[in-house]
Amino acid sequence: MPYSLAIFDLDGTLADSFPWFLRTINDVADRFGFRRVADEEVEGLRHASTREILRRLEVPVWKLPAIARHARRLKAEAAAEISLFAGVETMLQTLAASGVQLALVTSDSEANAREKLGAAANLFAHFDCAASLFGKPAKFRRVIRRAGVQPAQVIAIGDEVRDIEAARAVGIACGAVSWGYAAPAALQALAPDHMFEHMRDIADTLSGSVGWISEA
Repeated sequence: MPYSLAIFDLDGTLADSFPWFLRTINDVADRFGFRRVADEEVEGLRHASTREILRRLEVPVWKLPAIARHARRLKAEAAAEISLFAGVETMLQTLAASGVQLALVTSDSEANAREKLGAAANLFAHFDCAASLFGKPAKFRRVIRRAGVQPAQVIAIGDEVRDIEAARAVGIACGAVSWGYAAPAALQALAPDHMFEHMRDIADTLSGSVGWISEA
């Protein structure tokens, strides 16, 4: 088994929240005084790093904690609008059955995360939520200590450039998914250890599973 612990991001990786984000971002911009996002800018921002996005949108860094708290409240209110990607539950069940410990590290609250995951939340051994924008490395280290595994046995899977950067800061493998917030080309440019094109690829890579059954 290549890995004994898989640390997942939530939004854009397991949960299809990008459409909600696009509907919400300009209301948040108006509330906190940063620049609105025009429709024609979206694709360009998907190719940018997190720090570059903050610069382009002129987001005051000191407001980030308040913006994050507000976003969590909005997500809680919009829980019914945000569903899991097809195949998530089967993929997680396959990994758990193969003996891979599952952990979730997300900027969202644990309550929101559990609601989005539904019954699949029970498959996770570790939750470390409410991560700040650049706070995932510390949470990765804490989850690894709790799981009692060595960094060489761990992979973090996400959909943004900062997920890859956080994994590398901790010295663990990184996997990037092609269906989330960041454009696949932006992720591939950082040469992640694994690039996942389909949900089933995660189970195949991490557990060596065969006979995938699609939920679609």
